Amino acid sequence: QVQLVESGGGLVQAGGSLKLTCTAPGIIFSSNTMAWYRQAPGKQRELVARLTSGGSTNYADFVKGRFTISRDNAKNTVYLQMNSLKPEDTAVYYCNRPFAYVPWGQGTQVTVSS
Repeated sequence: QVQLVESGGGLVQAGGSLKLTCTAPGIIFSSNTMAWYRQAPGKQRELVARLTSGGSTNYADFVKGRFTISRDNAKNTVYLQMNSLKPEDTAVYYCNRPFAYVPWGQGTQVTVSS
């Protein structure tokens, strides 16, 4: 029933920006904590940003000050605005409910050239 769909990735030059979008018709984002994760080849998936239903945010140290997670309840959509991108940000980005039993989506590829 639940299908997470990420979009908005692409190829950008270092210092550039991208805005990722997450949709999931089976999840009411306004009532659930949502998060963005990323996974580079050969590495573990890691938490990037987290947004609670109450509006609190948390960011990994390596993106703090550069990335912003947000939500549009009317559109039931979660976003990740990524600025000042670095080559080490290159990864597949996923959204999901933290520690929930929701299958992972396909993710969206972000590639940052140097």
